Amino acid sequence: MPTPKPNLYIEGLVPYLPGLPVEALARRSGLSAGDIVKIASNENPYGMSPRVRAVLRASAGEGHRYPDPHVLTQALAVHTGLAPTQVVVGNGSNDVLDLVARTFLAPGDEAVSSQYAFAIYQIVTQSTGARNIVVPATPGFGHDLAGMLSAITPRTRVVWLANPNNPTGTFIPYPELKSFIEQVPEHVIVVLDEAYFEYLDPAAQTNTPAWIATHPNLIITRTFSKVYGLAGLRIGYALAHPTVAGLLNRVRQPFNTGTLALSAAVAALADQAYVRLSSERNRRGRRGLEAGLRQLGISFIPSAGNFLTAHIPDAATTYERLLERGVITRPLGGYGLPDHLRITVGRPAENARLLTALAATLGAQTPRTAKAVTVAAPPTVQNQSRRSRG
Repeated sequence: MPTPKPNLYIEGLVPYLPGLPVEALARRSGLSAGDIVKIASNENPYGMSPRVRAVLRASAGEGHRYPDPHVLTQALAVHTGLAPTQVVVGNGSNDVLDLVARTFLAPGDEAVSSQYAFAIYQIVTQSTGARNIVVPATPGFGHDLAGMLSAITPRTRVVWLANPNNPTGTFIPYPELKSFIEQVPEHVIVVLDEAYFEYLDPAAQTNTPAWIATHPNLIITRTFSKVYGLAGLRIGYALAHPTVAGLLNRVRQPFNTGTLALSAAVAALADQAYVRLSSERNRRGRRGLEAGLRQLGISFIPSAGNFLTAHIPDAATTYERLLERGVITRPLGGYGLPDHLRITVGRPAENARLLTALAATLGAQTPRTAKAVTVAAPPTVQNQSRRSRG
């Protein structure tokens, strides 16, 4: 019996494939879940803060009530220095990215993103019937901002930017980013995806929400899935001009977030000491992981996030062999990087387990001197685009 035909642009969509769950590998391999290390999905390996756990226990009895995002919206407004009317809460930041696409894109429209950028940009763009223009990355795997500006046409409605970028970890310095936004036509929405913002060194952070006052076409998205440790609860948000936020809220489903997620996010936002601790742990862990990879002769892309993308020839085979040893990483063939694995910075013992498994997997074929990377890594973040934009 024939099935109903979807829109052609939906039929051609390639679904997003998440990292392999621990339970799935346990079923497949016969290993116990406790013997498996998952450093694939850029989660906070230390989990949520103790304050959040306490709030979740206290809120468990409120599941019979419809969720009310008011308290979180107010808290985010205070946290970012914006008005509550500028905050849009979503079921993870993926949800608000989808809201942007459904609000501003239609068949015949175009969006612009960078090569090696987050796969969701292509998916949400194509799901509206619009076309996503992918601009080749710089030699350092970063966003070519000049190339992205050149790709904007009268049909362009949205530009997608990730900073830091997933899956490469590259970072656009804020002066370059600001200059880029100033040059984008006012009718084009610029989406600045800051899922990994909190992992930046505090001295390197900039108050990007303040830019919205002079750039009403700017939408900033952030998430509680990374440094806050709430990936399983699905909570994220967008910051925008009140008019733009109002448009997104017209498309947003009325109860797109759950009561427990909202309560957890409010508690997580209030515990900035835990955020700072998690970020510092990540920087220490990333430095140790970098040193370990260098010792194995493995080069990597300098990262400003909580992960490293390592250059490993035939990475798909290495990925499978690591699975046999109970270590889950993320192969990047789907991103056009078949010789790279993305490795989340884990706890010290998890990082050591990964390095030991890599050494055993690669064996004597691993060179003892790492290949030079195309961009040198400074103490905090650096210009990955290789372009000076005054």
